[in-house]
Amino acid sequence: MNPPKVTDEDYINFIIATPRDATATEAERVQPESRDAPAHDAFTRLLQRLEPDPETLWTETRTQINLTSGILVLDDSTLEKPYSEFNALVYRHWSDKQKEVVSGINLITLL
Repeated sequence: MNPPKVTDEDYINFIIATPRDATATEAERVQPESRDAPAHDAFTRLLQRLEPDPETLWTETRTQINLTSGILVLDDSTLEKPYSEFNALVYRHWSDKQKEVVSGINLITLL
């Protein structure tokens, strides 16, 4: 098995630096020119390998939070896509707004 071409730090730096859509194809497009530059599939595989970890999240964010009066807000929203076919992004989610399961894209925001 070949070693991964991108690391979690590569992806985090891309997310922080990109003012545009944070997609795997955009991550591929903005990589420095190189004979061995990672393709968008490398970013997709990275995201499938990474397990959500609250300890890592806290380590990354605690320096930016006032521990006596600050808060960390995690919000999830669903962009409804009732006419889209199911794919890697569009699938069924519970919508608090509709009070039912809807087809859409689930977005998670950290403030």
